[in-house]
Amino acid sequence: MEHSRVLIANLPTPIQKLNNLSDKYGINLYLKRDDYTGVEVSGNKIRKLEFVVGDAFEKGCDTIITAGAIQSNHCRATAAVCAKLGLNCELVIKGEKPDDFEGNIFISNMLGANIHYITPDVAVDEKMERINKQISNNGKKGYIIPIGASNAVGSLGYAENIIEIIKQEKELGLEFDAIIVTVGSGGTYAGLWYANETIENPKDIIGFSVSESSEKFTSNVKDILLHMYKRDGIIKEKINENGIIIKDEYIGDGYALSRSEEIEFICDMAKLEGVIFDPVYTGKAFRGMISEIESGNFDKYKNILFIHTGGLLGWTNEQRNMAMKFN
Repeated sequence: MEHSRVLIANLPTPIQKLNNLSDKYGINLYLKRDDYTGVEVSGNKIRKLEFVVGDAFEKGCDTIITAGAIQSNHCRATAAVCAKLGLNCELVIKGEKPDDFEGNIFISNMLGANIHYITPDVAVDEKMERINKQISNNGKKGYIIPIGASNAVGSLGYAENIIEIIKQEKELGLEFDAIIVTVGSGGTYAGLWYANETIENPKDIIGFSVSESSEKFTSNVKDILLHMYKRDGIIKEKINENGIIIKDEYIGDGYALSRSEEIEFICDMAKLEGVIFDPVYTGKAFRGMISEIESGNFDKYKNILFIHTGGLLGWTNEQRNMAMKFN
């Protein structure tokens, strides 16, 4: 089935071998550099936005409405896409308006997004619906994107990524046994899983949660997958969740909260491989992967591909100050 899409990301993103870590653990570790998809639009979010914004254009919408936390990569990327394509951007941010603007929230403001700050007692979806009604009364046509663009449309971006990876495998002369990714809302994982089911030699798709339980995210992924099948005209009553692997042992103190040992790990990886992960998503997931390798739980894999989904702009002053202790 054909899907509407706007082409914005710098694709394909390269795959690089992590030589020092591969030598250390006796396993071939590779990095899919989805942090190279762009600058303002960098990370995994732009792959999803290509499809949801394409859908918005197809429906004749002129305003994008979405939501996220203060340091949301998704919100920043959405603001950048809207600025580039001449769309209005309404962002619902969970948290108080900061005294000092930094990172993603600073960039989102610079890109011209109209930002609505909400307290924890306000439901995000209800706020977005109210905004949509308000702009409709003013003659605008809104398009609501869920947090992380994690729905049946946005996840198409990572279904496409599997096709990209298969082509790169042929170029590199190898096959990956496992693909590892951070799970923050479920859309990236769902897209990978969806396309992985259609290839000749499917891989293990392993997710590392940064916020919710495995059960919660498995449920989210199954729901997205059912909607993806339905959108493509495929009748599917249920998803076999046995193939959905999402680990929740490395959440730490919770979403966007950092422990000193997590920051130290990120600093160690920077020194060892010259690669910087972020403390909210990729740092926790990569640490989880290394821990599983050290525990022998990944001994069956020969070639592992970790998808670096970006997030460099999400570092806060507090997290940067923690990192300086390890330099």
